[in-house]
Amino acid sequence: MIYLGSFTLPNAETEELLLDRQAAENGGPLGYIDNPYPCGLFWRKELETVYFSPVTVFYGGNGSGKSTLLNLIAAKLQLNRIAPHNTGEMFRSYTEACAYTLANDDEGFPCRIPNGSRIITSDDVFDYMLTLRTNNQEIAQSKAEAKQDWAQLRYGDTVKLRGMGDYEALRAQVLARRRSVSRRDFIRRTAGEEALTRSNGETALRYFEEKLQMDTLYCLDEPENSLSPALQLRLADTLTELARYCGCQFIIATHSPFLLALPGARVYDLDAIPARPREWWELENARIYFDFFMKHKALFEG
Repeated sequence: MIYLGSFTLPNAETEELLLDRQAAENGGPLGYIDNPYPCGLFWRKELETVYFSPVTVFYGGNGSGKSTLLNLIAAKLQLNRIAPHNTGEMFRSYTEACAYTLANDDEGFPCRIPNGSRIITSDDVFDYMLTLRTNNQEIAQSKAEAKQDWAQLRYGDTVKLRGMGDYEALRAQVLARRRSVSRRDFIRRTAGEEALTRSNGETALRYFEEKLQMDTLYCLDEPENSLSPALQLRLADTLTELARYCGCQFIIATHSPFLLALPGARVYDLDAIPARPREWWELENARIYFDFFMKHKALFEG
């Protein structure tokens, strides 16, 4: 499924007008701009319009602009986001100067960006893992307290209800004295259950499996972070199924050859000038992996 058809960035002339306007606002003829970002990043790569497929990938090294381009798209489309992103005094006006077109549906009508569409960053995944562990620590502490409370509530003096402040204690005592409620049941029902946690990679993959929904546009910023090669392949399978069968469109910034090789993906090489779509096996990262394994080919064939 394609919701976003194309995205157009300001050219050099437009950027110059934006910079002149901002400099004037900063101090008239003597005005200057502390940080022109993201101006100068894309027109030098001769990248003006990006055309999208169900899966579109931005590839490039650090500083190539792949995450910046993802953030510009998310800001222009007003996608939901949790983690903030790096901006500068030019980011807002630059975003306003960008333009986009929506794709057409099967009957020729313009699509709309689905509700719930969002950008997901590494910070979102790390925060999820941290929250999961923090919640588990709090539940573990509550369980320790519940173990101590159970005997007192079950066999101690009856709680007297003198006001609403005693209500929760009385309710807990009623639960503790039920014949059908064991000590284990009491602890589970009052303290809760820890969420199942595994490695960082398994937890990160679980995040995507929980958050990604059908019929949605997603911008994913380096989703391979924390994932082993085996888990990256599992994520690639999930994204492929969602794009092929579940009406999702993905725009991904990544280094991962496993995600670069997603079936049918349009891959933009932001390291090249001009920045243009290329086959994934032509990219430097993929070639480095290939050359490494070919160098040690005999070890795998022995």
